[in-house]
Amino acid sequence: MTGPLVVAVVGATATGKSDLALDLAEHLGGEVVNADASQLYRGMDIGTAKVPPAERRGIPHHQLDVLGVTQEASVAAYQAAARADLAAIQGRGAHPVLVGGSGLYVRAALDVLDIPPTDAVVRARLEREAAEVGTARMLERLTTLDPRAAAVIEPRNTRRIVRALEVIELTGRPFSASMPTRELVQPTVLVGLRVARDELDRRIDARVTRMWAAGLLDEVRGLEANGLREGRTAARALGYAQALAQLDGTTTQAQAMEQTALLTRRFARRQESWFGADPRIHWLDATTTDHQRLLDHALALVGAAIRARHQ
Repeated sequence: MTGPLVVAVVGATATGKSDLALDLAEHLGGEVVNADASQLYRGMDIGTAKVPPAERRGIPHHQLDVLGVTQEASVAAYQAAARADLAAIQGRGAHPVLVGGSGLYVRAALDVLDIPPTDAVVRARLEREAAEVGTARMLERLTTLDPRAAAVIEPRNTRRIVRALEVIELTGRPFSASMPTRELVQPTVLVGLRVARDELDRRIDARVTRMWAAGLLDEVRGLEANGLREGRTAARALGYAQALAQLDGTTTQAQAMEQTALLTRRFARRQESWFGADPRIHWLDATTTDHQRLLDHALALVGAAIRARHQ
């Protein structure tokens, strides 16, 4: 007897993942599990394009609003919580629909991944060193110790470089040895959404404009009262860091919006590279405005995977 299948909807930001996940959950009788690191935070709604409760069609959502802005998002904690949600949803006889663009969080939920230990003292020391000598020098050290890891980590991602060096110091093993393998924990169908580059850039620009028009600055002011600036990860999120700079008077609104759009486009390119390298993903063209056709294609993929399990 096979249980309900896990469905994952992945891809770059602004490709329409949340809408498709809602459609799939509605048609399959499923529940949604978030895999966007920024949407874990309570109150970070406008800048993360979180689906408002009134628009969730009565479908249960999990791994939303589980962290305060002063807390640090942890892949290990997310892995345990998300897998518990997947199992509980399946236990209710429903299909879990995992949705998000945070590649490592998706892999942590779905793939065999042994997350190495952390040490706050070691990490703090490495972070101080990175602040003193710069990210490029830390990347040079990582390249010497673990060239494979250095080759796949984004060169400006100080936090990830420090994490790799922390793991090497704590375990004596290359960080790359703990990177996720493409081995699913359980049967899963992965649906990826792609949008033509020009259209994706247009959508990102439009989303940033909507964020400010919808009151992102007011949202950030409210989060400040809850300690947003003290957070290690929340305050660095796209849009939020730029809004804080605007509130500080160090940048204009036009500059904050332009910087947010630019960094979001760069982030989308990295997401495309991350997910594009995974041969298990079934890609659909989400450039189309024919949403019913897109849903039909996705449902066909899910139906084929379900039938294959019963053969």
